Amino acid sequence: MSWLKVSGAAVELLVLVQPRASRTKVVGEHDGRLKIALSAPPVDGEANAALIDFLAGALRVKKAQVALVEGDTSRRKRVRVDGVAEAVARDALLR
Repeated sequence: MSWLKVSGAAVELLVLVQPRASRTKVVGEHDGRLKIALSAPPVDGEANAALIDFLAGALRVKKAQVALVEGDTSRRKRVRVDGVAEAVARDALLR
């Protein structure tokens, strides 16, 4: 999976977000990235906060363990999640 990479004791996710969706959910894979629909609008960092909340909940980690590394104002983002194994992340996000 090109959207999931191991980085030490963390995983990095390449994500494509779709803001203003009817509900927040993983849509699937698109162009080598994990596509996530977010119900939040892309205004004042709301979509970024919703992405971090969603990933923390899905991966069962604290929000402090999820960090936006790249793509603050873009739909294409790179997110680092500390303390999660590759298999756990893959299974939790693609179920």
